[in-house]
Amino acid sequence: MRALVLHEKGRMSIEEVEPIGSPGPGQVRIQMHTVGICASDVHYWTDGKIGPFVLEAPMILGHEGTGTVVEVGEGVTHLAVGDRVAMEPGIPDPTSRASREGNYNVDPAVEFWATPPFDGCLVDEVLHPAEYTYRLPDSLSFAEGALIEPFAVGVFAATKAKIRPGDVAAVVGAGTIGIMTALAARAGGASRVVISDVLPEKLALLDGLDGIVTVDATSEDLGARVREETDGWGPRVVFEATGAKPAYRSLWELPAPGGTIVLVGMPVDPVPFDIATAQSRGLSLETVFRYANVHRTAIDLAASEQVDLSRFVSETFAFDDAPKAFERFLEGRPTDVKLQITL
Repeated sequence: MRALVLHEKGRMSIEEVEPIGSPGPGQVRIQMHTVGICASDVHYWTDGKIGPFVLEAPMILGHEGTGTVVEVGEGVTHLAVGDRVAMEPGIPDPTSRASREGNYNVDPAVEFWATPPFDGCLVDEVLHPAEYTYRLPDSLSFAEGALIEPFAVGVFAATKAKIRPGDVAAVVGAGTIGIMTALAARAGGASRVVISDVLPEKLALLDGLDGIVTVDATSEDLGARVREETDGWGPRVVFEATGAKPAYRSLWELPAPGGTIVLVGMPVDPVPFDIATAQSRGLSLETVFRYANVHRTAIDLAASEQVDLSRFVSETFAFDDAPKAFERFLEGRPTDVKLQITL
């Protein structure tokens, strides 16, 4: 089988790896079709680590994948050979306390694709638990299916925010996750979502989407605009989707009194937390780490008329050109949202 292997910081190559064999009980064997590139894949390539996760041995990259079931293991009844599927890349321990409490995303024993020491899915075939493999409806392409993984982050954020019909929400940052969060909040019932970024080219990708208001942070203050949109009151929910330290300076003053801040972006270094302002304004705080129990919801939303993920696939590369796709990611083109690779 072919695989895109990261050997060490700065060195990757396409090479032959050992075949995976047949699925065991509860597993399916999947022929991969489309895989999206995530910033985490790139960080392992450029830095060799992300926080406590350090590359110490060669690892296959990729965790945003779709493919076709080619073999099913014993006991699998909800999937069949030929099904087009998207996969949830984190495999928790079903017996762990975190899993039993419904928080399997924070299970310390989770095996997450392309997170050392676990291989990812930029390879011809994978074995995966059927429990975390989801059939794609005919209305979704493989490319859209590969966007379900980042979209699930947005859906989980909207779920954590407890979005109510008619709410006004604000999103700080229009990167891939910020865009996915804005789509999920709007589909989840928000009447308007105000999203800001310092790149107007990024914001232009959202032009024409009903209920989404864009703010160029280089020329307009998000707080002022969102108060204007809410008769001076402010949004009930604010999603921080950058992880950038400067974004936290005025974050605690953005929501309406009694509102909720959902931290989606993950800062590299500690950031200021204005506890007194949060307390005096009665704010609630939620955090997001990956997702749990939302993949089916994300697929159903993506298949509906409320969400169009296809417009955010910026370019697709052949597997032989996979290293070029990573180089393109590093260019940081402002109009790029998701780069994908087909096998």
